[in-house]
Amino acid sequence: MTPADQVLSLCARIAALTDIPGTITRTFLSPATRAVHSLLTAEMQSLGMTVRTDSAGNLRGIYPAQDDLSSRGNNLSSRSEAEGSAFAVPTLLLGSHIDTVPDSGPYDGVLGVAIPIVLIRMLAGKKLPCNIEIIAFSEEEGVRFKFPFIGSRALVGTLTRADLTRTDYLGISIAQALEDFGLNPLSPSAPLVTSRTFAYLEVHIEQGPVLESLALPLGVVTSIIGQSRLSLTFHGEANHAGTTPMSFRKDALAAAARFIAEVQSYPQDDPHLLATVGSITAFPNAANVIPGAVTVSLDVRHPSDAARLEAVEALKTLAQSHGLPVTITDRGGQSSVPMDPALSALLTTAAAPYAPHCMASGAGHDAMIVAPYIPTAMLFLRTPRGLSHHPQESVSAEDIQTALATCLRFLNTLHPTP
Repeated sequence: MTPADQVLSLCARIAALTDIPGTITRTFLSPATRAVHSLLTAEMQSLGMTVRTDSAGNLRGIYPAQDDLSSRGNNLSSRSEAEGSAFAVPTLLLGSHIDTVPDSGPYDGVLGVAIPIVLIRMLAGKKLPCNIEIIAFSEEEGVRFKFPFIGSRALVGTLTRADLTRTDYLGISIAQALEDFGLNPLSPSAPLVTSRTFAYLEVHIEQGPVLESLALPLGVVTSIIGQSRLSLTFHGEANHAGTTPMSFRKDALAAAARFIAEVQSYPQDDPHLLATVGSITAFPNAANVIPGAVTVSLDVRHPSDAARLEAVEALKTLAQSHGLPVTITDRGGQSSVPMDPALSALLTTAAAPYAPHCMASGAGHDAMIVAPYIPTAMLFLRTPRGLSHHPQESVSAEDIQTALATCLRFLNTLHPTP
């Protein structure tokens, strides 16, 4: 098999390991996760890698550097331990997540683990001046605990003790799930990465249509865009649908509908701005009652935090312009996360034969959690039809081959920081 076919084969084998037969569904530390760990452990060990599972359930394999003394530092699990070792060497981190959304496709996250494994195979025993560590993050999607990025938060030390008390629909906490998986309880404030880890590269399908529309196989991510999440409740007056003349109505749904139309048209002046109403709840939600209150969600994203916040304020003003009181609740969000300029430039040079498109990511990734702590770069592969989080998610062997060639050039030109 070609290297690209090896990647596709490994992704297919992982896809077959699922919590729900007939779908690709794999949640945090489920039985299917354990099966994936067994598969990936065998793959990495066959390449001479040392493999372990850290205390957050992340599967991690080390391909040692040229210096054979580096292997003595391979099993270090915390920053303090690493700094106490005379044998620690620079480490490049490659990886992505292996959990999925329900009824997912076979490549979201998993591709970013399969490509590094085949990349190590392509080295054919050649050692680099740094360790290469492959990490299969245990959780990114937030499905089981309605809380995303458990694996990468733990890696960089931002998972808190309060986070560990979050429970799933069965009342099992994150801490209990870790113990049930055979892991020792986390020490939330201690990073699970050594201070000698000098860079992180994540390879991922784009999950959108941009690269396909440009007829380009690869994209280099410049930033992961910021997001604001709000809910807005329009307060009208419920009344009988058959006895209340139109001119007397205070219809909360009509006001919300006008606002939704404004949200749809508002971003047209800025191609980088994304604004979405994805949820509507009407009260009392009866066919013969004028809606008295309607709550809608609002999701606003932009690579520029200033532009995003300006749009949020403008949309709030529009919501309040329809003659009904509006309660606006901030549901949280995140700032834009830039990728490391030097690493991204090196990745762009490595991908130069394929004319990569520099672009922001509209979706969140483990890279956004890691980037504030470890210099990070991210490579996108074209997604046919822009289809992701869907059983028909796909990627071409040709694009995988371009990604492998790019990553190989990236490795061979990378100069690790001591």
